[in-house]
Amino acid sequence: MWSDNETSQDLLGFKVHADLLIDVVKDDSVLPITIGVFGDWGSGKSSILKIIQDEFENEDGEPKQEESLCIYFNGWTFEGYDDAKAALLDSILKELEDNKKLSAEVRETVKDKAKKLWKSIDWMRGAGMVLKNVALPAVAAYFTGGLSLAPFITKKLSEWDVDSPEKLIEKLGSKEGEEFFKLLKKEQVNEDSSTNLVSEFRKDFGDLLEATKFKRLVVIIDDLDRCSPERIIENLEAIKLFVNVPKTAFIIGADPRIFSHAIEFKYGNSNPIQEDNPRIIKDYLEKLIQLPYALPKLSEPEVETYISMLICKREVSEVIFKHVHTKFQEFRLNDRYSSYGLLNMRDELSVEDFEKVKSNIISIPSLVPLITQSLYGNPRQIKRFLNTYILRKRLSDVAKLPNFSSSILAKLMILEYSEIKLFKQLYGWQLNQDGKPSEIRELEKICSEGNAHENSQEIENTSFNDWGKEKIVNWLRIEPKLSDVDLRDYFWISRDKISSISASSLIPPIVKAFFNELYQEMPSGTRKQIFQDQFYALTPIEKDSFLNLLSNNLKKNPQEKIGFDIFNQMLRDNIENTETYYIDTLKTINKKEIAPAIGISLQEFNNHAVIGDFLNDFFSDNRTKVSKAYNLKKK
Repeated sequence: MWSDNETSQDLLGFKVHADLLIDVVKDDSVLPITIGVFGDWGSGKSSILKIIQDEFENEDGEPKQEESLCIYFNGWTFEGYDDAKAALLDSILKELEDNKKLSAEVRETVKDKAKKLWKSIDWMRGAGMVLKNVALPAVAAYFTGGLSLAPFITKKLSEWDVDSPEKLIEKLGSKEGEEFFKLLKKEQVNEDSSTNLVSEFRKDFGDLLEATKFKRLVVIIDDLDRCSPERIIENLEAIKLFVNVPKTAFIIGADPRIFSHAIEFKYGNSNPIQEDNPRIIKDYLEKLIQLPYALPKLSEPEVETYISMLICKREVSEVIFKHVHTKFQEFRLNDRYSSYGLLNMRDELSVEDFEKVKSNIISIPSLVPLITQSLYGNPRQIKRFLNTYILRKRLSDVAKLPNFSSSILAKLMILEYSEIKLFKQLYGWQLNQDGKPSEIRELEKICSEGNAHENSQEIENTSFNDWGKEKIVNWLRIEPKLSDVDLRDYFWISRDKISSISASSLIPPIVKAFFNELYQEMPSGTRKQIFQDQFYALTPIEKDSFLNLLSNNLKKNPQEKIGFDIFNQMLRDNIENTETYYIDTLKTINKKEIAPAIGISLQEFNNHAVIGDFLNDFFSDNRTKVSKAYNLKKK
């Protein structure tokens, strides 16, 4: 098995991307700069950031490049803070003060210069409590525009009808509120005092960096796209306003769609010209991220290389794999287009190790094109696919299944991951034919001659037209063939997907954000518009994850009408695989928990080509309130 954690060990050949970004950062003429390493969920962003960090640090924490200071943060750690911008600044200061790369003398100088910055951060936290309903840019406008903050606070207090410290404390409702009032009193803020916090902070922060003697500060922030929209914007704007000073570079790994969603979530509704929102969001993101760098999806040779390296790493010792990895890096320098597979490793492995790797990898190369196509060159999906593959192989060994073929297992899993509807259909066929469905024999016979395009057209003219996609035809054509193979054991070890389609413990952040936005009380027209604006931009894997999330949520909360409303809308829009997920969901729900109104809403689909017969049979008992509602006045 392989962990899902990021790593600085490059198994993807992605070091070239890291080297490019390091080269940009080391160009002093472009600093300050904020770089966005953009890619889908699981595309390898975190690993590239770890490689970049590793290039600046040795294993013992000593600097590889004395002229640079690199700090690494996980953006998700700021999620729980009331004031994320202050938390980010606080963390950067702590890292600078305590960094072991600084000499004792320089560290004392840094701590001395940081005192004023700490005070500014404390003031900011307090101000954030009073101005907590005001966006950071608005606060910054007061701080940087030469305006006194006192009139604004006075106005805020008058709006709250607060005329005493006690009422202010009660209004803020916390001990921190009391501390902030004391701070205001101590600082004696009045209309004549001009508080220019942002510009002063930037100047003081620049002076502190000068004291470190480093040529540049590199701050890496990962997993920011897992945060709430408010936290994402606060962190990005804090970087832009407070610490984006000379000699700094910020490298942020994220899904750009999450960033766009966060900007729209916070500011989109305030824009009176709604049709201009996409352009405004794009412009705003460009102001925050000066250099977007999009990661490419893996090609077929890269997928084969990644699978080969993962399996080799699992099967041989760490010492031997380091040697193989070094040879891989040398190979990649001279050839960026070919795969680095089993044959390339032969000379680096003992006979015993070579056979261990070979026994696990032998069935993979012929399936690589389909794995690439089905998993869309996504490293995390590939790793999860392999983890499931290995786990099921282990189960077959423990269960002592006779004549079990790992090649057939891998082939069936590709269908499972790419076309769950057809996977379940194949399950149904073999279930009633002692594991040897005649339908798969007929399909493979069609695909035995001619090319894939011709086979596709022929299948589309049969009753198996759903199997006519070219990628499924390619799946049918590839070895091993399934005709006359007893498939029962293979579906037995895959029964987790039969009972719960595509169950996933990892949901892409973009899917979570979309689901949370959609799964609220709102007019049906508004929900339809949100769905159409965002669903079709998802990748096929993300669409499947959304359906899985919707299904699981409805299974847990069958009393809630929203889940049914979303499923019904997806049926109307003919979203692929909706029927399969909906049927599976309804099968697991106790009909007594479904409101009668749902039965009435489902009448619309009683003649639906796919789900209609199921619904008519599902509610035919007429014993529950929802069944009676479904059959009410039904013609």
